[in-house]
Amino acid sequence: MSIVIVFSKIENGKHIKELLTHNGFEVAAVHTTAAAALKEIYDLESGLIISGVRLPDMFYRELRDCLPTAFDLLLIGSAGVIQEQEGEGIVALTTPLKVYELLQTVRMMLSRHQLRSRKRSKKPKLRSEKEQKIIDDAKQLLMERNHMTEEEAHRYIQKSSMNSGANLVEAAQMIITLVEFL
Repeated sequence: MSIVIVFSKIENGKHIKELLTHNGFEVAAVHTTAAAALKEIYDLESGLIISGVRLPDMFYRELRDCLPTAFDLLLIGSAGVIQEQEGEGIVALTTPLKVYELLQTVRMMLSRHQLRSRKRSKKPKLRSEKEQKIIDDAKQLLMERNHMTEEEAHRYIQKSSMNSGANLVEAAQMIITLVEFL
């Protein structure tokens, strides 16, 4: 998970980078424009953008709207500006910035992001209609020829898949081929 920092003043971005790297975080880049930060993140899988409110080329809301879904935004700004954006789904810290608050917030956001990534990867992938038809055809053959219920046929295909090291669609295709061959 990558961290990209974008502030209109490079010194502010470098100072935050120094704090984070000193405390074990890896920062991918520091930029002074939203365009440069966006170009950077499109080469990365996921991560966290730490940004000031006003950037030379856009306001933080525009930056947030351009972010891929795999990136979160941590906004750093004055209390007045931060209160205005409440409820917009952005995590924010007010200036003057307290180091421990920054570190804890970054840790929290990175852990939350990793948890979401794990949950996404555990979701079963969607099958195409063609793949689903192969599985359904194999189940139908097993139900007709071996007098299995649909649940038993599905479990049989799953077991065949695990035993052969093939995915479910490949196992179903093997069953169809074998049944048609016999």
